[in-house]
Amino acid sequence: MIQYRLSSRNPLSSYIQVSTHITQITEPTLFLQLPTWRPGRYELQNFAQKLQAVEVLTLTGEALPFKKVNKDRWQVDTQGNNELEVRYNFYARQMDAGGSWVDEQVLYVNPVNCLLTAQGQEHLPCSLAMEIPADWQIACGLPVSGGNTLEARDFDHLVDSPFIASASLQRQTYEEQGIPFHVWFYGDCTPDWEQILPHFKAFTQEQLALFKTFPVQDYHFINIILPYQHYHGVEHLNSTVITLGPSEALMSPALYKELLGVSCHELFHTWNIKQIRPQEMSPYDFTQENYFRTGYVAEGVTTYYGDYLLARSGVFTPDQYFAELGTVIKRHTADQGEKSLSVADSSFDTWLDGYKPGIPDRKVSIYHKGCIAALILDIEISKATNNAQSLDQVMRRLWEEFGQKGIGYTEEDYQTLAEQVAGVSLQTYFQEMIFGTVPFEKWLAPALEYVGCQLQKLPSALLHESRYGFRLAPTPTLTVGYVAPDSPAAKVFSVDDELIALNSRKLENLNLQALLAQEEKVEFTLFRQKKLMTVTLQPDGEIHLPQYKVTRNPEASPPQKENFKAWLKQEF
Repeated sequence: MIQYRLSSRNPLSSYIQVSTHITQITEPTLFLQLPTWRPGRYELQNFAQKLQAVEVLTLTGEALPFKKVNKDRWQVDTQGNNELEVRYNFYARQMDAGGSWVDEQVLYVNPVNCLLTAQGQEHLPCSLAMEIPADWQIACGLPVSGGNTLEARDFDHLVDSPFIASASLQRQTYEEQGIPFHVWFYGDCTPDWEQILPHFKAFTQEQLALFKTFPVQDYHFINIILPYQHYHGVEHLNSTVITLGPSEALMSPALYKELLGVSCHELFHTWNIKQIRPQEMSPYDFTQENYFRTGYVAEGVTTYYGDYLLARSGVFTPDQYFAELGTVIKRHTADQGEKSLSVADSSFDTWLDGYKPGIPDRKVSIYHKGCIAALILDIEISKATNNAQSLDQVMRRLWEEFGQKGIGYTEEDYQTLAEQVAGVSLQTYFQEMIFGTVPFEKWLAPALEYVGCQLQKLPSALLHESRYGFRLAPTPTLTVGYVAPDSPAAKVFSVDDELIALNSRKLENLNLQALLAQEEKVEFTLFRQKKLMTVTLQPDGEIHLPQYKVTRNPEASPPQKENFKAWLKQEF
């Protein structure tokens, strides 16, 4: 067994003291490994950069020689010792759902950030003891034994179990099918439990009905509510950490629907990715990239169900669901990366730049394009089977035939299951929507038509976007932030151009729209790389940077309305 102990001598320093007691050492050389990435975020994060003052000691306190052999791996000369202790400080000052944080009121740790293991002992049981005040509670998916100690069956189990310890935790529990679901809150907030618990029960029931069985014996929603605007969630084996803010707005309609959406999303991950796992991640290898091409299943399908099941369970109205879908489409169309890289290839590239804006028009988001693709597939299957089957059956079979059996799936497995459920070939859909760069409207518009809805393509209310094809950056000055390819702006503007005047009139106080409304062919004065220049901009008659809106079609036929009800489980 490997035993870990965490403490913080001075929480104001943001440092946690980590002690690791390793036994059963049989070789003269021992390798210590710290994870270089964490599940749920498929990019290298290099946690070793937050370690300070590493030392390796015998049980009598004598220093053992060691050296670093790569960025997060150490080689120890054990000198015949079969037990040793590794000590270091970890800088815990990253407050999001995947980070760690310590201060006077709380100890919040994602163990994958800060715990190393001994090579060859990853399969052994682990314990983690924490030195905390006597009146603090612990919220965690792991069992807690005496002395504030967490018990895990192996290293993977431990590092996939974040915890928060504080005297200020709030908790309520509900049960479904005999399974306890714990809802924790930390922060300066007042949860409305009478509103929250029925909504959580509703989407939990819908998910359990979809998959039939639950992978774990209990579940913990660990919510950290922050005093500033924030949104993040990360899935774990039998828990999720969600960070939201601002705290005073928790029960406001805007933030509360975010709480519902991310909570439903993360619970769905309990099946999809924690158990239904790509072959390339079975098991996880924390020492390097785990390249995979099925992010459109792991994250895209989950993003789709995260909001869709809120509508199916009656927590969201259809209009509320369509508003969330509209946000997904808006984010997907923020640039034209769809023309350059498929969602499957973009999944592979999460390890390169998948969580950064990146260069313009290069890639798509596995969350947003994957969500749209999942919605389309769901309706395509319904259409092929006269509403007898849907994406539900595909996900249930992935769970039963792969997840429950501990078998990783491939992209071929996913397509095969979808085609078996649909009873028809879906080759064109996969070639165009998953492995190709066909515009999403080609598939989404007819899919929505089947359920009596419509995809409206509308011009932006901002003339510089719809008429000329450029967006402004969120900066104090009027600076070009994005230029649509093949638009009028693309002929004369570059990103970071600072706009000074329009038709010799100084641009100030939000007068851009009013000046553009006066004349279509315009002359801009701007600074480019500190050089003053003037360019002429003329529209081409096309609508650029359009906005999309999903609505029910007021002229929908009775069969379309029945399809809508079969899909959304709500009246048209």
